[in-house]
Amino acid sequence: MSDIIPRPRPMKTIGVLGGMSDKATGEYYRLINAAINARLGGWDNGEIIIVSVNFGNIQHFIRAGLWDEATAYVAEKVDRLERAGADVIVCVSNTMHRALESVMAGRETPFIHIADPTGAAIRAAGLVRVGLLGTLPIMASDQLARRYRERYGIDILVPDEAGRAAVDRIIFDELVRDVVRDDSRDVYRSIIGDLRQRGAEGIILGCTEIYMLTGRGRLDGLPLLDTTELHVNAAVDFALRAS
Repeated sequence: MSDIIPRPRPMKTIGVLGGMSDKATGEYYRLINAAINARLGGWDNGEIIIVSVNFGNIQHFIRAGLWDEATAYVAEKVDRLERAGADVIVCVSNTMHRALESVMAGRETPFIHIADPTGAAIRAAGLVRVGLLGTLPIMASDQLARRYRERYGIDILVPDEAGRAAVDRIIFDELVRDVVRDDSRDVYRSIIGDLRQRGAEGIILGCTEIYMLTGRGRLDGLPLLDTTELHVNAAVDFALRAS
């Protein structure tokens, strides 16, 4: 039977600001294509533009608290995505949304904030108090906690000081380098257990590499809200709205 679908098939182009880290970027690319193929079948996958930053620059800016420099750096990369024809922009890093919020303000290109599909999923699940794991800036972010609270009615819990330091160290020293250790998995499970005892009804995987340790779905009976997977699904929804 001949293919009766008009070709080229209408689809929005997803612009991915990547490189934070390359592991997260590769996972975004894989998941976007897998989700589109699952919905459309055949040989269809996504129309994607990736502009990738040097993660060494990002790591330096984050560690030194140089957010003005980080914002200027990623703004130029967003310019490239727009010039290349992206119809929507997503950033693979929870942490860098601190810079992206101001970068995308006033631009015409739609931007899907990583917290929004996560917040919608948490509210749909009926959860009101959730733990958040991520880099130190993410776990300390009043801006992010306020977004979850004001837009979705969600209270955010974060690990204690030692737990935050451990979560951050494992992300930067291991996961972004594709190092997955059983002892680090045990550390995360212990931290998640502490958050559960404090009343967390679920856990936001607020760094796009954390799934490498925890998996997706549930851990020890607790729902895991994977920002990567939820973000990808929102981008795919946008891209296929045109078809």
